[in-house]
Amino acid sequence: MKIGIIGAGNIGGNLARRLTSLGHQVAVANSRGPETLADLAAETGATPVPVGEAAAGAELVVVTIPLKNVPALPKDLLADAAEGFVLLDTNNYYPRERDGRIDAIEDGGLTESRWVEQQLGHPVVKAFNGTYAQDILDAPRPAGDPERIALPVAGDDPAAKQLVRELIDALGFDTVDSGGIDDSWRQQPETPVYGLRAGVEGVTGALAAASPERPANFRG
Repeated sequence: MKIGIIGAGNIGGNLARRLTSLGHQVAVANSRGPETLADLAAETGATPVPVGEAAAGAELVVVTIPLKNVPALPKDLLADAAEGFVLLDTNNYYPRERDGRIDAIEDGGLTESRWVEQQLGHPVVKAFNGTYAQDILDAPRPAGDPERIALPVAGDDPAAKQLVRELIDALGFDTVDSGGIDDSWRQQPETPVYGLRAGVEGVTGALAAASPERPANFRG
């Protein structure tokens, strides 16, 4: 696939490393400009581009930046993406440490990813938001391995969600369908599944145990 990654931090950088190793054509962008991605490009073969060009022709666009920065992305960011492209959201809301208060999330009752959808004008699939970045490199296991970690995946579009689940499988992880985007509170920070290293059974149980009440530590 042709994949655009917006954000080259721990998650974005490690996804670029793994996805290029699987043969995908990856373009990567960050807020500081493509010249700052020379080392990552040399290591992986990914193509550094300006943010506004990251989605051009992409079948999958990954947004993995601080949540507070999502509204500042170019308004036409997704205009040149491939027809039928999938938008993957890995973000979390950290009001106290980083993002400040976002009223639509806290007062409006939106899940973090529903808010991201509204900012970008396109449905998202939510995954990797509770994954340790280093696990993307260190924890892949073949299908059927008893140590294989499962990741929750939320989304409203079955086909888009299936594409993401197949990609995660190719990366060496199982997946659990965690419902639609309005259900994605089950995998937000400080829920039982957030940061959990467990297989399908453990992840399924953790999703079921989640409370819809936003934890006090994740309120602005």
